[in-house]
Amino acid sequence: MSSERATSGGLPVGPAGPYAPVPYRVRSRTEETADIATLVLAPVDGAVTPSSAPGQFNMLYAFGIGEAAISISGAPDGALVHTVQALGATSRALFAAPPGSCVGVRGPYGNGWPLERAVGRDVVLAAGGLGLPPLRPLLYRLLAERERFGRIEVVYGARTPKSLVFYEEIQRWRARSDLRFQVTVDAAGRDWYGDVGVVTTRLPDARFDPANTVAFVCGPEVMMRFTAKALLERGVPAEAIFLSMERNMKCAVGFCGHCQFGPEFVCRDGPVLPYARIAPYLGVREL
Repeated sequence: MSSERATSGGLPVGPAGPYAPVPYRVRSRTEETADIATLVLAPVDGAVTPSSAPGQFNMLYAFGIGEAAISISGAPDGALVHTVQALGATSRALFAAPPGSCVGVRGPYGNGWPLERAVGRDVVLAAGGLGLPPLRPLLYRLLAERERFGRIEVVYGARTPKSLVFYEEIQRWRARSDLRFQVTVDAAGRDWYGDVGVVTTRLPDARFDPANTVAFVCGPEVMMRFTAKALLERGVPAEAIFLSMERNMKCAVGFCGHCQFGPEFVCRDGPVLPYARIAPYLGVREL
C-alpha cells in the first residue's frame, strides 16, 4: 500500500495514519499579550473541523520544528481556536504563525470538563495565568445554556495587568448580570484599579452554596492545589472539584509515558481529573 499523500498547494492533505497531523491554515491571529496569541484555524482541504468538548486539547504541529499539546480555547463545535504561549521552540513558532501560514493538527484528545455534573448547581470557575483559555469553551457552554445552572462565579488571576488574556471579552462578561467575573493580579502599578492578590484571596468573596457547587479549576499546579484547598475550606466537596492538569504530553494517547502523574496518564485519563482522585499526588515533589 502506498504511503504517499495527496497535496494541495504543496501541502499534504489528509492524514497518512492516526498520528499524522492534518494541515490547517491560520485564518486569523490575535496577540493577547507580548508572548500569548490566539489562533483561529481552518482545514486546508475545506473539511469540517471535528467537534470537541470543552476541556479537550489538540496536538499542534509546527512543521519542521515539533509538536505541542494545546488546549482548545474557542466555542465547542465552532471554529478551531487555540491560545498559545511562546515558551519553547514549538510554541514560539506557533505563537508567531501569521495568517495564511500552515500548522498541523491532530485530535481532539482527552477528557473534557464534566458539565453534566453542574446542572442545577452553582458553578465556580477558577483560572490562573494561561488557565483561562481551557475554561473559556466551558464558560461559553454555561452561558449558552444559562437556565440549567445556578450562580456562576469566575475568578481569574494573572501575574500583572499586561498578562491578562481576552481582555475585551472579559469586560463584556463582567457587564453581564447573569454571572460574576472577578479579576485579580499578583502585582500592578498605580494605573491598575482592580484587585491585587492571588486567586485564593478572591474566593472568600465568591457567592455560591458550597454544598451545591461544582468547581472547575485550571492554572499552574501550585495555584490549583491551593485553590482546591480553599474550596474545601469553604465546604465544597472534594468530589465536586475538577482540575485540568498540564504535563509534558507527547503522544496524546497514553503510550509514551511522558505525562504520567501517579497512576494516571494526563493525555489519556485527563487532562480534566477529579480532585479527589489526584489529591494524594499533588503535593509530591518531582512527581
